Amino acid sequence: MQPADYTFELPEALIAQVPLPERSASRLLHATATGGLEDLLFKEFSRLVNPGDLLVLNDTRVVPARLLGHKATGGRVEILLERELEPQVALVQLRASKTPAEGSRIEISDSVGATVSGRQDNFFRLHFDAPVQEILEAHGHMPLPPYIRRQDDEQDRERYQTVFAREPGAVAAPTAGLHFDQGQLNRLRSIGVELGYLTLHVGAGTFQPVREEQLVSGELHAERLQVLPRLCRQVADARDVGGRIIAVGTTVVRGLETAAAAGELQAFDGETRLFIREGFTFQIVDALLTNFHLPESSLLMLVAAFAGAATIQAAYAHAVAERYRFFSYGDAMFCHRAAA
Repeated sequence: MQPADYTFELPEALIAQVPLPERSASRLLHATATGGLEDLLFKEFSRLVNPGDLLVLNDTRVVPARLLGHKATGGRVEILLERELEPQVALVQLRASKTPAEGSRIEISDSVGATVSGRQDNFFRLHFDAPVQEILEAHGHMPLPPYIRRQDDEQDRERYQTVFAREPGAVAAPTAGLHFDQGQLNRLRSIGVELGYLTLHVGAGTFQPVREEQLVSGELHAERLQVLPRLCRQVADARDVGGRIIAVGTTVVRGLETAAAAGELQAFDGETRLFIREGFTFQIVDALLTNFHLPESSLLMLVAAFAGAATIQAAYAHAVAERYRFFSYGDAMFCHRAAA
């Protein structure tokens, strides 16, 4: 199938521009295993899980990955980190009126800048004057997605971050996890739901449309992934007691299924380019909590492959009609793996 098969009409007013006052105050659409649609509040999420289930979350932490600078000519440049390659070298997206040439300088402040040292796919390689993380902490902004039509503010430092974020490295939030507050996580534990964690550092490529060469190669942009042995044991234990493996977000699906490429979940530390689309055989994930995704995106393709294209088409049409809030600061959906 082509990206155009994953399009839908979305009124701009449904794109959430700010988070709700409470994390767990969002709505939750349940696409049931029997094909029905159930409108819930996210505070009712515990109704959908059972003792013995394993809820897997992505503990990546969003870094202030957006930098503003200027060229020697004075032209403005916006830098968005894709991923760090070395302490002072990174792949980035650049936005400027004219593409900076290799060898040109970008000044970020009076004392620090970067040199364009090459290209890699649609990204630029920058060599910074100081460690990348130091520059981001001193001068960076929270990298709000392009469909949020405002500047980041102090509220975003907390709210564009999950309450369980631990490992810095992401340039986009694993947004399904934004709905949880600590009280809700504690309630899930109290009813016998286990919590497990992996780390997948979401890259800026997540917002790019699927390209023709990706459809041909079957690979997406690379993202850093770590799955520890503890999570592998938790998955095995959940299976032993008949529990389900529930992924919180598409990043967790991508991480778990990457680490299970050999047929069972194994520890993993490296990069994943896994492109999950129609026809993919899922090894690990039984159910998925996710936000609503951009038309023609790889994330929407993943969700359709998981729950079935017809199910997702119906769910999205319902969500638009019922005026759910879409994308990063929007509402959530819970769906089940389609029968093989």
